[in-house]
Amino acid sequence: MNKETFLTEEEKKIFFSKYRELFNALSESLEKDDLPKIRQLLKPVVAMECYGRDRNGINGLLRNIETALISTKDIGLKRTSILALILYRPVLKKAITIEEVERTFSPDVSLIINRLLKTSDLYARNTAINSENFHRLLFSFAEDVRVILLMIADRLCMMRLGKQIVDEKDRVRLATEVSYLYAPLAHRLGLYKIKSELEDLSLKYLDPNQYYYIKDKLNETKRSRDEYIGKFIAPVKEKLEEAGLKFEIKGRTKSIHSINNKIKKQKVEFEGIYDLFAIRIVLDSPETKERFDCWQAFSIITDMYQPNPKRMRDWLSVPKNNGYESLHITVLGPQKRWVEVQIRTQRMDEIAEKGFAAHWKYKGGREEHGMDEFLADVRAVLETQGSTPMDLMKEFKMELYRDEIYVFTPNGDLIKLGKGATVLDFAFAIHSKIGCRCISGKVNGKNVPIKYVLNNGDTIEVITSPVQTPKRDWLSFVATSKARSKIKQALREEYAKSVELAKEQLRRRLKNRKADIEEAVLMRYIKKKGYKTVTDFFLDIAEEKLDVNTVIDECTEQEQAPEHTETRSAEEYVANIEARELSTLQDILIIDKNLTGIDYKLAKCCNPIYGDPVFGFVSTQGIKIHRMDCPNASEMRTRFGYRIIPAEWSGKGTSGYTISLRIVGNDDIGIVTNITSVISKENRTSLRSINIDSVDGLFQGTFTIIIPDTSTLTVLMKKLQGVKGVKSVGRMN
Repeated sequence: MNKETFLTEEEKKIFFSKYRELFNALSESLEKDDLPKIRQLLKPVVAMECYGRDRNGINGLLRNIETALISTKDIGLKRTSILALILYRPVLKKAITIEEVERTFSPDVSLIINRLLKTSDLYARNTAINSENFHRLLFSFAEDVRVILLMIADRLCMMRLGKQIVDEKDRVRLATEVSYLYAPLAHRLGLYKIKSELEDLSLKYLDPNQYYYIKDKLNETKRSRDEYIGKFIAPVKEKLEEAGLKFEIKGRTKSIHSINNKIKKQKVEFEGIYDLFAIRIVLDSPETKERFDCWQAFSIITDMYQPNPKRMRDWLSVPKNNGYESLHITVLGPQKRWVEVQIRTQRMDEIAEKGFAAHWKYKGGREEHGMDEFLADVRAVLETQGSTPMDLMKEFKMELYRDEIYVFTPNGDLIKLGKGATVLDFAFAIHSKIGCRCISGKVNGKNVPIKYVLNNGDTIEVITSPVQTPKRDWLSFVATSKARSKIKQALREEYAKSVELAKEQLRRRLKNRKADIEEAVLMRYIKKKGYKTVTDFFLDIAEEKLDVNTVIDECTEQEQAPEHTETRSAEEYVANIEARELSTLQDILIIDKNLTGIDYKLAKCCNPIYGDPVFGFVSTQGIKIHRMDCPNASEMRTRFGYRIIPAEWSGKGTSGYTISLRIVGNDDIGIVTNITSVISKENRTSLRSINIDSVDGLFQGTFTIIIPDTSTLTVLMKKLQGVKGVKSVGRMN
């Protein structure tokens, strides 16, 4: 690379500005001679261009300094972590050695660099969620929380630079990884501001239409929303001032990702979402008066507005594992609209924004017990053997997002569990041996079964039996990763014994009959019988579901029968797949950037039509075309990213595509006639079928129509929304 292009004049200005900003932010934690030492180490490094541009043209030096700024300003990391981040790339490029770093700074800096190098090595190989390397990557995270925080900062930096990523595949892969791993990690570590930004940016790159739809709607409604927030805040502010409290009060619009989730979950249009914002009251209180002031503010607000007791959350008395402290209450504001109010102090607010890193600041740099628990939980999930990488990821993600409940032992000890936890989860939380022998429990003095779901404040006594052993059906109702991993471990041990007994039984029977079965023949037999694993096969023998003599007889017959197999190339296999009639239509679908005329099918799970952003997926049944926002898209990208190919529409939408619309409205006379009339009048659109249901005066109908493209669909949906009595119109997957 030419030295002239290493840093443009504009990039130089940006770099030196951010460089000064970074070291000003770090001034309190840096040692006296740190800056001269860094300059001395990095002199030869700059000449070697270790921070060169990547294949997308993103400058490595600017990326590094931006990541460092996020790490220190948004997350709160200090000297050791930032030095490791700055020096990691020169060590990776062998411009300086890890020993030089250790001599110049400290073993702790070199330790973080070594762990970042391990992470980098795993990324270089393959960290698709369906790979073993992904499992190792999570293990490397579980070693040191600082590595997780630095990786979150780097991913946020890259997501902000998303538009500069030229390759669409790279951008989608990054956004998918962030939504599956780094946003949940940020959530679990209390980095709520970063978590929301990561989620929003992921939605922006994975489903841009929905992202910009919600963003535009928020901009359209900003004025009315601000007016409402002002009306709600004014009397509250007056009452808090009368009480002598010092505070800051503001309205906060919920994230685009959060609103999108509500639209999907509640199956309504944007206009049907009422809790688009929350009010936050941040009190300026000394630490000794924090709780008193928070509860005083709580009392003032609930005296003014009717509270919803079911939506009350007290994280003051018992903070979350990630250190989060706050009071949440939902009250009925003006115009009978529910409003969420969050009450916290300045210290609590900083912890809510920066998570564990801020907690260390207020605890004098001491390691938090909750952090140890989190890393232990992560390791427990990862040590679960026999799980597919995707199952592992789902469990890992579920553990990161799960809300908490607080229960007690008979001695009054507090135990934190995931929401939905059962008596059995509680038993395993006490000790794995108690969990394995649990037969029932007593909750608040009342006898309950092991699958009884616990509530906040319950007192639990575990009842055990020495003859009890873990059962497979336990996995269907336990909610915590610790219980699940311990049950699986115990079952594996039991299975191993049963499998060995079954193998010995087969060996003895073969010996008695003076027979022999080749391993290849046995494997073919097991596969032919439909067993997914050899273990399942031997377990059926152990449980007498499969007779050993029958196995020997059938294997012998199979061995003697001639085997006929027809060899076909993969190319021939794909080419001969029956194509859908769409291949002959006038619409053109360009696959993999420049290929046309290739056989493909439109996926039934999302029913794409002309104009939808789409991608191709190479399956055993040929190429299938999915919408970018297909409900299965995320899993396909993470598990089978190598099978995904770009696809886009070209030409004009001249064909007919079948889709279904879900329409909800008042069950008025003539509403169906009015809806069908609108559909029939729309150009190149025809009604194929109607399915109507009516419950408690509410009309719900599924209208299957044939339509040429998305622009026609958008116009039609707006017209249907205008039909008298119609409440919502939505496209079904």
